[in-house]
Amino acid sequence: MPQMNRDQRNAAWQAANQWRARAAQTQPTGLAGSLKLLFTWLAFGALMIVGVVLGLFFLLIGWAMMPFMRHKMKKRMEQMRALQAQDIGGGYSQGHSQGHASTHSSAQNRPGHQDVLEGSYEVKDDR
Repeated sequence: MPQMNRDQRNAAWQAANQWRARAAQTQPTGLAGSLKLLFTWLAFGALMIVGVVLGLFFLLIGWAMMPFMRHKMKKRMEQMRALQAQDIGGGYSQGHSQGHASTHSSAQNRPGHQDVLEGSYEVKDDR
């Protein structure tokens, strides 16, 4: 018997009993209640169908746009690689002084680019 008193004093138990009582009061009674319940379920079902159709529609649009986005990103990466290759290999094949100036001018034109210290070296003979 002490177990029953403890369960009835429990807040969750009381909330469950209140929900049960409230559900019993709102049961559809008669034709009007049944029609209201039917239309509620129909409206809920229609909203679910509309949501699924819209979700599939946007999913298909996303899939259809993937090749275009891939092409655009590929072009952008090629452009960035070409710009980087031009900056790195810009000067030493044409002469040190020309390349050094062209590297600095291109590095200064791009915002956020960090200056790279470059140098040259000579191998000295032991003689």
